[in-house]
Formats: sequence, C-alpha cells, structure tokens
Amino acid sequence: MLHPKKVGTLPVEGSDEEKQTNEIKIAIPLLNNIDIQGKTITADALLTQRELASYLVERKAHYHFTVKGNQKLLLEDIAYYFGNLNQKPDHKTIDGIDHGRIETRKIWLTTELNEYLDFPYVGQIFMIE
Repeated sequence: MLHPKKVGTLPVEGSDEEKQTNEIKIAIPLLNNIDIQGKTITADALLTQRELASYLVERKAHYHFTVKGNQKLLLEDIAYYFGNLNQKPDHKTIDGIDHGRIETRKIWLTTELNEYLDFPYVGQIFMIE
C-alpha cells in the first residue's frame, strides 16, 4: 500500500523514488485509507475540483468547498445568482463589540442552482457576507 511521506510527494510504485506533486493530486491518495463515510470533508478553493467531489460522494462522504477564481465559470454563475438576489438573508447574526467593532454576518442559501451548475453532486450553495 502506498503512503505519501509528505504533502507534495508521492511514492513511485515498485521503487524507493518519489515524485513531486501538488495538493490537488495528493488529496485522494491521502483519503484512500481513512474512513470518510458519513463525514463532511471541507476544502479550500484549490481543492474545489470535480474529481475530488465525485470521489467523496462515491465514498459516501459529503463535501463543503469554497469557490474562488480557480473555478472561474462556477464562481461567475454563483456570483451572478447572488448578485441579482434581492431578498433578506436566510440567517443573520450580530456580535457585540469586540476589538472596537460590531460584526454582522449574513448567509444566503439556495438549492435553485443544483441542476444548473456544472459541478457534481451539488446539494446547496450559500454565500456568506
């Protein structure tokens, strides 16, 4: 069984050599030996990849990904939807004064894009402000 020694390298099968890689290619091999069934896997924008999403769902896990500029069309579609949304947030919190400021957090949720977006197994999209 192959086990990466550190992020950024993968062992070459049948050899003591290692090959350089990035986090995208190392995520699935790292998860292969972990029981992720029923778990929620979170990832930053770099790992917001269709292959990883499909892999997680096939392993009966859930995912929570951040969408940024590396998924340009996905980001544009989501930004367009929420940019044209004229409704109150689904949830809002106001935190008391901390470090000299009051913090307000808002979240908008939708399932309306689930069938539209070109991304596997989307269950819900949300925007946080």
